[in-house]
Amino acid sequence: MTTRSVRRPTGDRGAVKASRAPGAGREERAGWLLTLPFLLLFLVFTAWPVLQSVFFSFTDIRNRDLRTPFAVDFVAFEQYAKAFGDPVFRQAAINTAYFVLVGVPLTLTVALAAAVALNGGITRFRSVFRLGFYTPVITSIVAVAVVWRFLLHPDSGLVNTVLAWVGIDGPNWLGSTTWAMPSLIAMAVWRNFGTAMIIFLAGLQAVPQQLHEAAAIDGANAWQRFRNVTVPILRPTILFVSVTTAIGYLQFFEEPFVMTQGGPLNSTISASMFTYQQFSFGNYGYAAALSYLIFVVIAIVTLIQFRFLSDKED
Repeated sequence: MTTRSVRRPTGDRGAVKASRAPGAGREERAGWLLTLPFLLLFLVFTAWPVLQSVFFSFTDIRNRDLRTPFAVDFVAFEQYAKAFGDPVFRQAAINTAYFVLVGVPLTLTVALAAAVALNGGITRFRSVFRLGFYTPVITSIVAVAVVWRFLLHPDSGLVNTVLAWVGIDGPNWLGSTTWAMPSLIAMAVWRNFGTAMIIFLAGLQAVPQQLHEAAAIDGANAWQRFRNVTVPILRPTILFVSVTTAIGYLQFFEEPFVMTQGGPLNSTISASMFTYQQFSFGNYGYAAALSYLIFVVIAIVTLIQFRFLSDKED
């Protein structure tokens, strides 16, 4: 009895790879060729400026040093220490924290209430209400600021006029250290809740109606169904909206810049506005350090929100 040895081809995989290699190489080169314009633009206009600003934040570069940006003195963390010792920046940080801690919950509350009303309570002219609530988002901040300055004018503004009808003497909203920041927060909430409302509305429409029906059969009222059924399902949506809204409010700039110029007595100056002022003064190293301090704060706030608002299972 003879045994016949069977030889298995060993070069088949190599042959297949060799036959596919030229085509795969052409596709890879084509991919790199198509992404090359974006990569060049990203490197020139994003990556390089970011790296250069990081370098500037550790130097004492000013506007007079622009011709020799690499001949400036390296001061390590001196610019960052200067920020913590600057009373104006500390006031700007307090104002920004005030704006975020009050403005973000108000924005989310108003947006969620409007979304719930549009999802269930308001049935007629629903599209008109959606458009009306979202219109301030797409309106120029300059136009919004001009309108609100007229509304809050201490003598001829509509707000004080209406208050006078009921016997209340309205304050100088934008000229008072007490009322200037609440006025900016009110304008920011009115202007920005439309985006959060649209996102909440999409989340509400994804909640299964069967869960509400089952909870109603078990005797849960409307508030209990909202708290125990709707809110847990909306948790990812709430997380997304709170993170994006907080990031925007931590960088708020247009409201005080257009309406109050940071006054009165720096009561409405924000961290971003103070950074812009230092940049316009030519303190480029200091402005770069301030911008990265704001970045670190945004990262910390975002991590905190993910810690407390993300699903416990995740």
